[in-house]
Amino acid sequence: MNVYFDNAATTPLDPEVLDAMLPFLQNHYGNPSSIHGHGRKVRAAIENARKTIAHLINAAPAEIVFTSCGTEADNYAAFGSVRTLSLQHGITSKLEHHAVLHPMQALAKADDLELSYLRHDEQGRFDLEHLEELLVSSPRTFVSLMHANNEIGNLNDIAAISEICRQHQAVFHTDTVQTMGHYKHDVQQVPVDFLVGSAHKFHGPKGIGFLYRRSGQTVDALIYGGSQERNQRAGTENVYGIVGMAKALEIACRGMAEHQQHIQGLKDRFITKLQADIEGVAFNGTSAETGQSLYTVLSVSLPPSELNEMLLFNLDINHISVSGGSACTSGANAGSHVLSALGCDPDRGTIRFSMSKYNTAEEVDYAVEHLAKMYRKVTA
Repeated sequence: MNVYFDNAATTPLDPEVLDAMLPFLQNHYGNPSSIHGHGRKVRAAIENARKTIAHLINAAPAEIVFTSCGTEADNYAAFGSVRTLSLQHGITSKLEHHAVLHPMQALAKADDLELSYLRHDEQGRFDLEHLEELLVSSPRTFVSLMHANNEIGNLNDIAAISEICRQHQAVFHTDTVQTMGHYKHDVQQVPVDFLVGSAHKFHGPKGIGFLYRRSGQTVDALIYGGSQERNQRAGTENVYGIVGMAKALEIACRGMAEHQQHIQGLKDRFITKLQADIEGVAFNGTSAETGQSLYTVLSVSLPPSELNEMLLFNLDINHISVSGGSACTSGANAGSHVLSALGCDPDRGTIRFSMSKYNTAEEVDYAVEHLAKMYRKVTA
């Protein structure tokens, strides 16, 4: 059996998405900036995709900017806001994805802003009273806090954060890469200023993402050289990627309740079986708490063992694909800034199981069986 439990890193392409993309790979090849018929046909497809995505998050089409990925969208929001609006203070957390942390740190290093880190507890829950304190002392701040953590799965209350930011006239950006397509987003109900999506996290193609930019938040472009995306992002558009992303988000929203029920069932099964079969197993952050964490992610903390050094390799040779924290760092937990910020015991091994609509209960059983067998061999 080949088992893929690394869906927080990337998801398999939905066949329906591929069907939507193929005409734009094979037949509709015009440049969308061209005024002839070939170009106009492709331009229409891009604008229809923009309308679809805008509708699904209750935004206006003009508020959607297509990017190459979530990382570019995060960078665009950070650099564009701080430099265009002359914001002098930034607030983020040490638990953010590097797509946010590194731009914020680069801005601080260049003396473009003073950077503050929001406090959190040992499980990674944000201290929103501290956020208010920081904003009272420095209004008109750029705040970047993720909706859900890609390593430990913690869900953050972006509605409450958004309201605090609104009260203090702060610009609020949230990385929703892990929740887009898995949770309902309504930018009228939760009035964020910037929000990010990446297609390959919800069964769309790689190499395409989008930034929602609230109307009135005018920021300078990150990439120059052409008038594409209303002068906000130069470069010929990734047409088949854009079409595929819109179709993938449409499918995800259409089946969201069903998929959530299925995947949460798999996660619950993982928790029950791991606790029964591995003595001393624990879970990082709020990962095992229903409603407080992504239903797609389970971050497992394993007892200290010599096995932990080769944990991912041993699972891989049994055809089980997982991550040790984040796909953007190497090693089981060495290099994970999130686990380090939580003060996790470095002698314990960490595995991130991340699930999708395509996973099955049989795959859960197979993964737990092999993991438990490995630990029994070491402790025997």
